[in-house]
Amino acid sequence: MVVPLLQIKDLHKAYELDGVTIQALRGIDLTVESGEFMAIMGPSGSGKSTLMNILGCLDTPDAGDYQLHGRDVTRMHSDELARLRNCEIGFVFQNFNLLPRTSALENVETPLIYAGVGKQERMQRARAALQRMDLGDRLYHLPNQLSGGQQQRVAIARALVTHPSLLLADEPTGNVDTATSVEIMALLDELNQKEGLTILLITHEQEVADHAQRRLFLRDGRLEIQA
Repeated sequence: MVVPLLQIKDLHKAYELDGVTIQALRGIDLTVESGEFMAIMGPSGSGKSTLMNILGCLDTPDAGDYQLHGRDVTRMHSDELARLRNCEIGFVFQNFNLLPRTSALENVETPLIYAGVGKQERMQRARAALQRMDLGDRLYHLPNQLSGGQQQRVAIARALVTHPSLLLADEPTGNVDTATSVEIMALLDELNQKEGLTILLITHEQEVADHAQRRLFLRDGRLEIQA
């Protein structure tokens, strides 16, 4: 029997804001098979970011089950979650989240430091990841010396350097121009179609979501449409 890459059942999450309880997620069920490309859409406040944070092991649900590769994530302690997050999940953010005073090469090396990879291997893997993004001539550039598109490609290289089984992308084209957005989405398409990488992305842009095989719509913390 093939185990889904990711499976959540009856997931709930609430927050307290100024004394008011906000129900961010209200019983979400979702199964993602290995190799899928899924887009998560919905209006602001619908629960998209909360769901992404839980899937990325950056937050924990109040109730429900989350399994990744058949492992019960909801029962893991913080150290286990950190290891899982570093080894199995790659993150790409709208604002790139690069270390500003650190070169592209050193930024990409960072996850490997936490994974305990030796210096020489770290450098080789980070260099290869950047060359794969056509940034072999930008290894020692700081983020402010790179264009928005180049910074996002550094961020993607950093996300991929640990060879994750799941890539989570939060508005990956939100801070780049239209031409660069097309390039970023073509890169994600290639990673999914040619290399079988499982991708979940959050986006407000329909043309970006159209790259996905499935689109998940959230409204008021509930799954509304799945297509």
